[in-house]
Amino acid sequence: MSFFNKMLARVGVGAAKIDTILERTEYYPNEDINGVVHIQGGNVDQEVGNIYIKVMTEYIREHDEKKEHVQYAMAQYKVSDEMIVKKGQKLEIPFSFILPSQTPITFDRQKVWLHTGLDIGMSLDPTDHDYITVHPHPYMDTVFHATELLGFHFHSSSVEYLSRSRYGVPFVQEFEFTPGREFSNRITELELVMRLEPHGLQVLVEVDRRGRGLGGLFAQAFDMDERHAWLELRESELNRGAEYIADKLENLIIKQSR
Repeated sequence: MSFFNKMLARVGVGAAKIDTILERTEYYPNEDINGVVHIQGGNVDQEVGNIYIKVMTEYIREHDEKKEHVQYAMAQYKVSDEMIVKKGQKLEIPFSFILPSQTPITFDRQKVWLHTGLDIGMSLDPTDHDYITVHPHPYMDTVFHATELLGFHFHSSSVEYLSRSRYGVPFVQEFEFTPGREFSNRITELELVMRLEPHGLQVLVEVDRRGRGLGGLFAQAFDMDERHAWLELRESELNRGAEYIADKLENLIIKQSR
């Protein structure tokens, strides 16, 4: 009977189970994520190599004129070392890690989730998925507020593949805005890409793209380092508030829309 149970456990029947419980489900990039991994032993003792948590998202990549959604692990964190999970044993393992700075904001149905797994040799590894909501970092929120002060309206957001990204990940998240009355005669669209830095924020600003496509625009900006399109915002500037950032953003928009 014991041998039979072991064979079943290898294919997931009567094996150990995991359940990740988060302190909360809403975060912003660079914020601590705390929680507990609950393990319920199965019908047999099982040797666990380690327990890991991956921060997952997905981006859009065009291939052969078709768009595909690619899942991507931004980070992986080790929760525990090797152990033996006894038959029927209940374990609670706390964890804490920082949500990566490049984690996309979950606008427009963008998905971010935590994938928890038990590494069990020669067996089907138990896993758990927990979706989280990612809000803009306070620095990013200041920029969003600044766009509102300038009369822009949020239109959409997308996470797109970019092979030469400065972010350490193969994608960028683009935020698109439509202009209000003040800028409607100058531009048709405002696009922002934001990059969190240890002491501030970099914002790639582009106006009136006229359908050139994300790949052409941002690949050129990243490759050629068009400094005029980058708005460098130090922490001290961001702390001065949205009105101050709106003035800086307005000057750059006017310069680019001439």
